[in-house]
Parts: sequence; C-alpha cells; structure tokens
Amino acid sequence: MQIPEGKKIYFSSDNHLGAPTHEVSLPREKKFVAWLDEIKHDAAAIFLLGDLFDFWFEYKTVVPKGFVRTLGKLAEIRDSGIPVYFFVGNHDLWMDDYFEKELNIPVYHKPKEFTFNNKTFLIGHGDGLGPGDKGYKRMKKVFTSPFFQWLFRWLHPDLGVKLAQYMSVKNKLISGDEDAKFLGEDNEWLVQYCKRKLETKAYDYFVFGHRHLPMEISLNDTAKYVNLGDWIGYYTYGEFDGRDLNLKTFEVTL
Repeated sequence: MQIPEGKKIYFSSDNHLGAPTHEVSLPREKKFVAWLDEIKHDAAAIFLLGDLFDFWFEYKTVVPKGFVRTLGKLAEIRDSGIPVYFFVGNHDLWMDDYFEKELNIPVYHKPKEFTFNNKTFLIGHGDGLGPGDKGYKRMKKVFTSPFFQWLFRWLHPDLGVKLAQYMSVKNKLISGDEDAKFLGEDNEWLVQYCKRKLETKAYDYFVFGHRHLPMEISLNDTAKYVNLGDWIGYYTYGEFDGRDLNLKTFEVTL
C-alpha cells in the first residue's frame, strides 16, 4: 500500500471495553470514539490490535450487549471507504465473522505482514508469542479448541457472558497483564520474538499490543519494536506518516 501525501496509518490496542463494568468503562469508550472521530479525517487505514473488548463471544445469533458507540463509529468509518483491520487479542479471541459481515472489517487471528511505502510491518496482538508465558499458552490451546467453544455455546448467553466477564476481570492468568511493567529488554518476550524473526527476514517495524505498556525499542539499525500501550491508563496509539512510526498520546478530556 502506498500512503497518499497527508494521510496516515493509525494503530490502537487494549481498550478492554466493559471492564470492570460497562459503566466504569463508558468514559474510556467515549474517549476512544472521540479519537476515531478525530483521525478519520486523515486516516489511510486503521489497525485495531486486539482486546478492544474485555470479553467477546459470538453465538450464532447473539453477540455481547453494549459498545454501540464504538461499533457505530467503526461502521461509519468503514462505510466512508477507510480500511479497518482487526486482530483478535486474548480477551476477544472468540471473534468469528460478525465484524466481517456487519462492518466489512477483516479479522486476523495471527500476526500478519503488511508493506506501506516500502516499509515492512509485522502486526499482531502479541499474546502467546516468544519464550515463556507457558501457563497462558496452555490455556489458549484450551480456549481456542473447537470442542471447548462448542461446549461454551451450549450455555445460555445470560449465563455464559456473565461467567466469562467475571473470569476475564478476576483471572490475571487470562488477562495477561499481571506483569504490566517493563521487564528489561533481555526479558521482554515480545522483543525476543522480534529478534528471532529478524534472523530469517528483515522487517522495519514490529507492532504489537497485549503488554499494556507503551514501548519503542530499536532492535538493530533499521528495525523497531513498538508496543502500543493501552486505553486504560495511557491512551496511547501508533501513528505512521509514511516515513516513520511513532507513539502518540490522545489527551482530549471529555
């Protein structure tokens, strides 16, 4: 993709809408919608890198209640012709085809490579990558198994959604943010993952979420790892102007 002059690509991750309750997360949702409203004027594309929702599960005819402001704004942006891409996180990994059918937004379950203005990006949520995090990796295999999802689907949505929301908020192993502090470059497992990828192919940018920490780390003379932070305490996002990718903070107060 060649980005037209004056246009930008935006990246966002880890909103966790609905946590710990819909009422508490509503101000954060309104702030995120205000950001979407602001960037739509010069966005060439928007990438949402997972955990937009603190819990999401698609029954055949039911999706979780709420989030109409976010979904409506995404529909508006997509209908205007701006591409939007969604990568599932560990909290919304049960996303199926609702976004694709209702909003015309493609959904990815694994990191994917993109090229913008001859810059190569590897983009994903970031959960379960690199060394360590073995407890979560085992749990993810269970949660993503078709049999487990089939069993969960038999629960009435009023019960299933309430149970999953409780687990999502309470269980730090599922949330993956019990260590939301900088571990040092040698111990950041996503940094190690990126360095291993560079052994087989050259990339300019690795863009991930999941860690809830805004980070920009140079991996070598040309490659950079960017973690987008979150929309809980930091309100940070990535902005690529066609030449460079940098982290920004949305500071509007509603």
